[in-house]
Amino acid sequence: MPSPNPAATEFLNNRRSRPAKTLGAPFPDRNVLEKVLETAARTPDHGMLVPWRFVVLDPASMPRLAGLAESHAHDAGADPKKARKQFDLGNLVVMVVASPKPSEKVPELEQILSAGSLCLSLVNAAEAAGWGANWLSGWPSHNRGFMTDLGLKDHEFIAGLIHLGTERMAPAERPRPDMAEITDWVSE
Repeated sequence: MPSPNPAATEFLNNRRSRPAKTLGAPFPDRNVLEKVLETAARTPDHGMLVPWRFVVLDPASMPRLAGLAESHAHDAGADPKKARKQFDLGNLVVMVVASPKPSEKVPELEQILSAGSLCLSLVNAAEAAGWGANWLSGWPSHNRGFMTDLGLKDHEFIAGLIHLGTERMAPAERPRPDMAEITDWVSE
């Protein structure tokens, strides 16, 4: 019989993303953030290809990112104010970049799923370390021009923008899925 970890189960049952707009100072410093990133990197990675990477965006980079998002929104016919909003509100953001590697054994889809897993792992690692965290994407993170301006290679894309900081207000609990509606049991 396995040995349960009640503290981990309680953490997972009670974890809740913190809206980015509610995260304020102080923010994790580089030493603290490096430890959070190390914890997050312990995510499923079939073939040990490390098909992702981190780009840490500090508060000084937010005005430039907001401007880039606004500029690309104009070009794409999207709402410029909405495109720049998360960067106008952002402070410390870790951009998780999906960077699939050529592999005969590990399909690209598995590598992309690993990058998504890394995003959630980063949120959980930050929250376990006492920080508030929120995984966002939004229109700019799906725009090739925006990604190119951020230095991403042609085969890379933004899997998530993880906002980090100190929680200023606890979010309300939200409704959770009805497990009976989303679970099928196959016995034969």
